[in-house]
Amino acid sequence: MTARVALVSARAARHLDEDLAPLLAALAEAGVAGAVADWDDPEVEWAAYRLAILRSTWDYAERLSEFLGWADRTATLTTLINPPAVIRWNTDKHYLAELARAGVPTVPTRFVEPGELATAELDEFLREEGAAEWVVKPAVGAGSRDAARYARGEERAASSHAERLLDAGRSVILQPYLDQVDHHGETALIYLGGRFSHAIRKGPLLRRGSGPTDALFAEEHITPRSPAAAELQVGDRVLAALPFAAPLYARVDLIRGGDGEPCLLELELTEPSLFLTHAPGAARELATQLCSQLPPLSR
Repeated sequence: MTARVALVSARAARHLDEDLAPLLAALAEAGVAGAVADWDDPEVEWAAYRLAILRSTWDYAERLSEFLGWADRTATLTTLINPPAVIRWNTDKHYLAELARAGVPTVPTRFVEPGELATAELDEFLREEGAAEWVVKPAVGAGSRDAARYARGEERAASSHAERLLDAGRSVILQPYLDQVDHHGETALIYLGGRFSHAIRKGPLLRRGSGPTDALFAEEHITPRSPAAAELQVGDRVLAALPFAAPLYARVDLIRGGDGEPCLLELELTEPSLFLTHAPGAARELATQLCSQLPPLSR
């Protein structure tokens, strides 16, 4: 019997996810029948799949409780990758504070919680960091949605942005804008099966005065990149600091700090683009890793 694997997406993301086609082809080459299914489609029979891998569920951020409930239920019906415990930990960027406490170099981050005063918290953040520019974004978010870049003189707009998120019951992140990203970009390290696979360069996403994007994710300019040794060292430190074993796939997003050293911007363990088309053999390796996780037919 041919194994069936679900590639979990969302209606709005199917035509945007460039990883789906190469992964479907690699699974077919391995003798596995892959199919794309939307996570919130009530007609999907998840128990009919021997495995489901989260790929582009990019609309979960404002429906987090619903999404986490779906993950918990689905994991009782089939093998879900990455598993619910990983998803629950990773979908809230408070994990950055946990990794920083574990010694991982991270972008300086201040969290503002619902009930706190955005203006007061922003003022204190700016005094402590001395940042000429900074970023406001939600602690639960994907694709740079609801994120924006501000500069001195724009404190009122930044506070209003934070207040809108807080009023919606969402925790807010304040981070200095590290301007080395403007010429160096971000480095995304992709790990498959706990081992480094490939890397890409992502151009700067947040432009002055552009405000938060209304799209599913901010427009990205992606090119392959050979990571520096220091970047690989930070990536390995991130995975070693996780409160669980390294999951089947991971993406470690790094930028350069003011001292030129790489630091963690975000860790993507839930629904990251893995940029499979930018690395020959990456889709085949992911398919191999998935096949190794297929439960026996007696399940």
